[in-house]
Amino acid sequence: MSTPSVRPGIAERLSRMIQLPTVSAELDERGMGSFEDFVALIAELYPLVHGRLTRERVTDLGLLFRWKGRSDAAPLVLMAHYDVVPVDESDAWTHPPFSGTIADGRVHGRGALDDKGPLIVILEAVENLLAAGFTPERDVYLSFGGNEETFGAAAVEIARLFRDRNITPWLVVDEGGAVVDAPLSFVQGRAAMIGVGEKGVLTVRLTARGDGGHASAPPTLTAVRRIARALSRLDPGTFRPRTPQAIARMLAQFSEQASGPSRLLLKVLAGAPPVTARVFAALGGEPAAMVRTTVAATMQSGGTAANVIPSQASATVNLRIALGETVIGSVTRLRRRIRDPLVEVEVLEGSEPSPESPTDNEQFALLGAALERAFPGVRPVPYVMMAATDSRHFHRFAPAVYRFAPLEMSNAQRAAIHGVDENVEIATLERGEQFHRALLQLLN
Repeated sequence: MSTPSVRPGIAERLSRMIQLPTVSAELDERGMGSFEDFVALIAELYPLVHGRLTRERVTDLGLLFRWKGRSDAAPLVLMAHYDVVPVDESDAWTHPPFSGTIADGRVHGRGALDDKGPLIVILEAVENLLAAGFTPERDVYLSFGGNEETFGAAAVEIARLFRDRNITPWLVVDEGGAVVDAPLSFVQGRAAMIGVGEKGVLTVRLTARGDGGHASAPPTLTAVRRIARALSRLDPGTFRPRTPQAIARMLAQFSEQASGPSRLLLKVLAGAPPVTARVFAALGGEPAAMVRTTVAATMQSGGTAANVIPSQASATVNLRIALGETVIGSVTRLRRRIRDPLVEVEVLEGSEPSPESPTDNEQFALLGAALERAFPGVRPVPYVMMAATDSRHFHRFAPAVYRFAPLEMSNAQRAAIHGVDENVEIATLERGEQFHRALLQLLN
């Protein structure tokens, strides 16, 4: 069978997707219009996908497509989400965030990388293969959620649907890592970082009450000071570092590619998890987040006027729970560190860390083979995903779940995710399509 070429206009199609402000966190204010427009848009842009695959609406925001394969073997599930995070209107974007501007060989706008870019390369690959008359060896499902950024209720229901139908996917691929340069400060070269597990999510609200009154005669310990003291006690050392198996595997693989002193350092770190945990924790930033549960105060409130001492204050704290720890254990640890019975700790949201998927199986080898077609010479490297994805709802019962967006991302581009000036290169969109096309063609 001949290999189809990438259809012209992928940048224009992504631009049109970005122009729809599918901001799930603002659904109450904006309404469902942009989300329904997005569903209609992909039906327009991908007529073969909609004409030859069966489509189900799962909740108002979930889309599930089934591509019938030749055999009854367990299916492949390709996941993505089409909602995006809000934009701070005070931020100075080079191009308006929902303009979908095409300039300098890139598509600019909110969702270019997270996650409409990874979504479009899936649809492009399927559309191209359908045009060539291709049928996959096993069933392929496309699972698209419209509220991943707000906990992913659509993906929860899609995963439940699979369980209710007694369907256990053979392989699940969702957003996550990418093709990056220098994945760690002491590791050179390009690597395809593939998340084999992801940290759990815990959001808590700390609340304190105290005597209110006039600011001219403050009591010794106000509600605001109690919250401030509690937050100061939740420093980076709140949780002990530990090295997950995936990080040891990552370092071992990096050592094979390295030379000189770096090779020796990586070998030592790969073989000494306690040392690795301490070293990564000391490095701070992403390395530290790989080996410990992180704690970040994200919102604070209290008070009604500049000269009034509030009787209540609160703060919202977001944790990303390391593999091997639990929601209950993390809450217990918080209370012990805060050491104040007058500060209430209320759980707003909690999900456990995922299991780790293996790297010595057919599924991981398939990812490597598809990578070689689209990104020659770039090897797959396992790591732990620090953010949450919709795939965590499958990982409770599916044995092989991996988090990888087949796009090249610089450090600046990765920093723009959920930030300012998000953009994706058109050339890497084309390679991303090639990755998914190869993945489907090599599926057995």
